[in-house]
Amino acid sequence: MPRRNRPHRGRPDADRAGAAPGWAHAESGPDGDWLVRSVPGSQATKVYRCPGCDHEIQPGVPHVVAWPADELGSVADRRHWHRACWNARDRRGPTRKRF
Repeated sequence: MPRRNRPHRGRPDADRAGAAPGWAHAESGPDGDWLVRSVPGSQATKVYRCPGCDHEIQPGVPHVVAWPADELGSVADRRHWHRACWNARDRRGPTRKRF
């Protein structure tokens, strides 16, 4: 009799956000509709500045990339966020912007 493969504990389910790195999913919020992609730490190779907290996202740190859903992923509109900052964006005020 063949054995049954069961999902391992600790693995993300296929329908959870971030289960398929590189693929965007749609999210709606009070600030509009967004396409959001999870970036695992192993694929985070550059330094980015999070618009939610104005701190740097160092290489190796998992985070999310978000852009307006109506822009279809324009490079100019993509922003890299810490996951916690992205989830709290409706509860926080704007941060200082560096130019």
